[in-house]
Amino acid sequence: MIESIVTIEGNVQFTITLDPGVWIFDDRKVDLTTYFDELKTKEDELSEYTKEISAHWDREIREGAVYPPTLKTERKFQKEKILTGSFGIPLLDFVQNAKPNNDVKTLIIQTKDEQHSFPFNVANTAILGFSSNGKPLNEDGPVHFYLGDGSNKDAPIKNVKKIIIE
Repeated sequence: MIESIVTIEGNVQFTITLDPGVWIFDDRKVDLTTYFDELKTKEDELSEYTKEISAHWDREIREGAVYPPTLKTERKFQKEKILTGSFGIPLLDFVQNAKPNNDVKTLIIQTKDEQHSFPFNVANTAILGFSSNGKPLNEDGPVHFYLGDGSNKDAPIKNVKKIIIE
């Protein structure tokens, strides 16, 4: 059984204890199956809008008007997504709550076996993965560390135990 909490500590005013088990209910969570792909998709807004309107118009011509989903069907979809989805949460809010001191330069991700050092500004966009396919990361968690640019989306840092700010 792995320890299911992660701490943020170091050159901060407050040591923060994170419990990834409750993040599934947090509105800040992001869907890891689409998050990094959406970042790379920077299509022109007008072009995207035109495509959506065209597709909607075509569908209405073929199928007739479609009524929006009811609140009940939306809840069912959300529950289904939570039970099967892979989610992460941005690190930045937690780092800000720890109140880093003005002289910080480094973000260290401490895993079970090693440390990974990054410039502190990486914390601005980093994501902490906390579930995969609807399950907590019990085997190699409690969280995975993803760089905000998605460069390690297929090989995140696993077994994260501490986040140290220096």
